[in-house]
Amino acid sequence: MATTRRGRVRSAASRVFALLIGSVLLIGAAIGVFLTWEAQTSARQEAEHVTAAIAHALSAAPPVEAAVTTGDRPAAVAGLRGYVESARTGAGLDFITVMDRDGVRLTHPDPAQVGGHYLGTIPADGRTLTEQYTGTLGPSVRTIAPVHDAAGAVVGWVSAGVTVESLSGALLRRLPVIVLLTLAVVALGGVGAVLARLATRRITGDLNARDVRDAVAGFESVRTLGEALRAQTHEHGNRLHTALALLELDRKDEAIALLSESSVQSQSVIDQMTLRDGDPTVAALLLGKASQAKERRVHWQVVVDPSAPRADLDPVDAVAVVGNLIDNALDAAAQDTTEDAARWVRVEIAPAEGRTVAITVSDSGPGIPAELGDRVFEHGVSTKPSDRTGRGVGLALVRDVVQAAGGSITVTHAPTAFRVTLPAAPAKAARG
Repeated sequence: MATTRRGRVRSAASRVFALLIGSVLLIGAAIGVFLTWEAQTSARQEAEHVTAAIAHALSAAPPVEAAVTTGDRPAAVAGLRGYVESARTGAGLDFITVMDRDGVRLTHPDPAQVGGHYLGTIPADGRTLTEQYTGTLGPSVRTIAPVHDAAGAVVGWVSAGVTVESLSGALLRRLPVIVLLTLAVVALGGVGAVLARLATRRITGDLNARDVRDAVAGFESVRTLGEALRAQTHEHGNRLHTALALLELDRKDEAIALLSESSVQSQSVIDQMTLRDGDPTVAALLLGKASQAKERRVHWQVVVDPSAPRADLDPVDAVAVVGNLIDNALDAAAQDTTEDAARWVRVEIAPAEGRTVAITVSDSGPGIPAELGDRVFEHGVSTKPSDRTGRGVGLALVRDVVQAAGGSITVTHAPTAFRVTLPAAPAKAARG
């Protein structure tokens, strides 16, 4: 059954592919909507500019002024019909209506409407006006401009317009281009998603996201534990060399005292961690980190409550969590420019409410910049400069491991302290 459930879990490469495809489709849809809106807005603005230009041009044309000022309306209608129709077809408009001062039509695409009153706003102050109004041809974008006589008085009006239906037709003609552009973006994004999937699969194979996280946790565990063991080995080597030198100088008591001090310190941590439900792997890590702290001239303190249960984590995850928190604390404390005695790192392991265990790592470092806040738990975010090994992974990994185990992590300031709360391991697992 476990194999069946595992087989149903998508690999990390498939998750990356699905995420990218979903993003590409959303972006493609957004681009399509934007281009459609932009085309519609552009068509309307173009209609407003064209209608305004034609209305202004015809209102200033001598034949129009002569027609609206003549007292012979049939002659004016006959004289303007061909002139206005030629201008309308040339500009691609749906109508051009010439009116007298009272708004009575002298021209209209529908001859039956000539002589009727103009449907639209006639500005009382004689200004030019562009609006959308429903007239005899339906809703339209139109511009009305005044016709002035030689003295500057308003003697008539010219209205030029394009129906909303025509604007929709113009938009429909642009839709194929919009669709092609949108499909091109989606296609390019799809190619990128496929390449990303191949690249991810080349790195992670068929591992799912949890397996990848476990692999990273394993790497981090090996790294931090290896550094701790290296420091411990280095310190023990120095102590042995010093003890051998003391023995050669026939100073046996001092050699025994030196070796005994090292044994007592190590045994103290081992006793605290292995008493009852303690984790020997974490005990080994703490021993090594103590040596690292000494190398970096940072005061080291470990406080373990004997009643603290073992966390419900496997050794790899436990080392990844505690090791990364300690590494960050050591890095922060080492940045302190005060005296060596003032630089410190403190690790506390104690029972917490509801059969949980709390692991708190605090330090004397400069603290987390205010602009980062809880973003320190995000992937790629770090208070330290980037190097070729990468930064911003440790705390993000700690958060992922802790949350996957059903725990929580918080950070407080002055001094900086990371507190991890984890469920305790079942009694049988703890004894095993």
